[in-house]
Amino acid sequence: MDWDSNNLFQDDEDQDDTFTQDREANKEFVIYMIDAGPDMFIQIKQEDEGKTETHFGTLVKCIVESLKIRIINKDSDEVAICFYNTREKKNMQESEGVYVFNVPEREELDRPTARLIKDFSRIEDKFKMEIGSQSAIIPGSRENPLYNALWVAQGLLRKGSTHNADKRILLFTNNDDPFGNIDRGAKADMRRTTIQRAKDAQDLGISIELFPLNRPGEEFNVAIFYADMLELEKEEVSQFIPVAVEKFEDLKNQLRKRMYKKRTVRKITLVVADGMSIGLHTYALIRPAIQGSVTWLDSVTNIPLKSESSYICADTGALLTEPLPRFQMYKNEMVKLTLDELSEIKKVTSVPLRLLGFKPLHCLKEYHNLRPPTFLYPSDEEISGSTCVFIAIYRSMLRLQKYAVAFYGYSSNPQLVALVAREEITSSSGQIEPPGMHMIYLPYSDDIRHVEKLHMTTNGPAPRASEEQIDNAVAMMRKLELKDFSVYQFSNPALQRHYAILQVLALEEDELPETKDETMPDEEGMQRPGITKAVQAFKDSVYGENHDFEEAEAEATKAKGSEASQKRKASAEVAAKEAASYNWSELADTGKLKDLTVVELKYYLTAHNLPVTGKKEILINRILTHLGK
Repeated sequence: MDWDSNNLFQDDEDQDDTFTQDREANKEFVIYMIDAGPDMFIQIKQEDEGKTETHFGTLVKCIVESLKIRIINKDSDEVAICFYNTREKKNMQESEGVYVFNVPEREELDRPTARLIKDFSRIEDKFKMEIGSQSAIIPGSRENPLYNALWVAQGLLRKGSTHNADKRILLFTNNDDPFGNIDRGAKADMRRTTIQRAKDAQDLGISIELFPLNRPGEEFNVAIFYADMLELEKEEVSQFIPVAVEKFEDLKNQLRKRMYKKRTVRKITLVVADGMSIGLHTYALIRPAIQGSVTWLDSVTNIPLKSESSYICADTGALLTEPLPRFQMYKNEMVKLTLDELSEIKKVTSVPLRLLGFKPLHCLKEYHNLRPPTFLYPSDEEISGSTCVFIAIYRSMLRLQKYAVAFYGYSSNPQLVALVAREEITSSSGQIEPPGMHMIYLPYSDDIRHVEKLHMTTNGPAPRASEEQIDNAVAMMRKLELKDFSVYQFSNPALQRHYAILQVLALEEDELPETKDETMPDEEGMQRPGITKAVQAFKDSVYGENHDFEEAEAEATKAKGSEASQKRKASAEVAAKEAASYNWSELADTGKLKDLTVVELKYYLTAHNLPVTGKKEILINRILTHLGK
């Protein structure tokens, strides 16, 4: 296999690694283009409480959910909502039949806001009165609303470059023939100009995605017009509708999840040998998703507050302006250290990453991975020729099945690392994993915890599982095997609830959205006969056939004991309260304990957790002994 060193490890972005540019590089500009023709308001099914559901109403709900998720996923994205086939017009080009929906204090293409979501969610009730719907092409008119909408969308997406932003038009319609009700000559002309307008937009790096909707009793036929507009191949046409339906479902059921893009964590230098170094960029492929930090606001202006720390001299009360000195006790003397001296002491090496040698891949064990690895990718920005050297080492490691051992001299935690080469993984949809190296953090000998062997016990040999128990365990594990398991299937329930609460507060909603905890066991699936039988067989082989009955008896006994314990505790609390009303030391000194009743004497004994059995004289002697009289 031949490798092109010019583009195999070429950086996606030839920019400085700054946070602002990094956010810009993964920005999305999205236009929600919605057909507002009369067919979109046809009833498709009856809802509860006598309401009717239409394609227009379904789209409004879908886009509202998409906007909610987009705020959480990537808050730097910018969106616009554009209706076409409308009676009223509102757009920068003054094109007929196109209405760009917006709210005050917001640009037409801008980040989604809570106010935009709230106002758009109510658009269905007032759409026909304030904006209005009209047929796709009015007979005798040369206006082409679909062409105008594409022109308006292209104008909205004029900002930004396709090198640092993805520009998309999401087109929603249930009309597969937008020019079906006009004469043949005008239809051919409008068809040609609309296809050319779409092609011009795509040439500018704008992708157009169609989301077709089926009218009642009629399937959307993409081959009539949209296959030509989207330049679909013959084999793509037959598979278009199923794929589009799946994309529409994904749009409705998106997960509340922060999207973290590929971002350089730091730039390091790998010293291969004396006089030979290569520049590398490191990327974090896995990182914990956490709740956003709390920001304190001014109670009057609502402006975020900035916190500052100042040190005051304890003797004079003066504000200290110079950095506080540090010291370390050594032989009963204070050794003062400056910040520069401390930094130099902590510094292990001036070389971030030094190659030590190579080992066979089979020597690297799975349990050697202390934490998520870091992905390494070459860069010629700092050291020219780094990519060529990296490719040579990379190809050799793959061919010889070796991994590199290196010393990672990071000041806070210097350690040994393994550099493992990984080939590119692709599929029909594109690249899944890029080629490069994974830097795996290796343990020191001090970090390894050896498994302790179970030795002979005082009661005899260590317990061993019988063949029957092992066979039953294998059968149970096979029944409980998770098919096609992937960590990507499970979202963090705490984060999902956190985002749901933020959504309710921001949009002033009445009810908390339902969040599904996917980490909970499948109770219904666990009750299938095959699983329950396998689990019961394993329990019987380990604990015996009467284990469930014995366990139930033990639980009942425990419950009875717990009830008796609660009664004793309540009795002790009453006794302590009653005993507190007597001066027991004075009663003992004056000899008046004999004047108390047995019940009163037991108050003291119960409160101090002493035995309460015996005659009155025994109880009095027990109290005197406890008092030290």
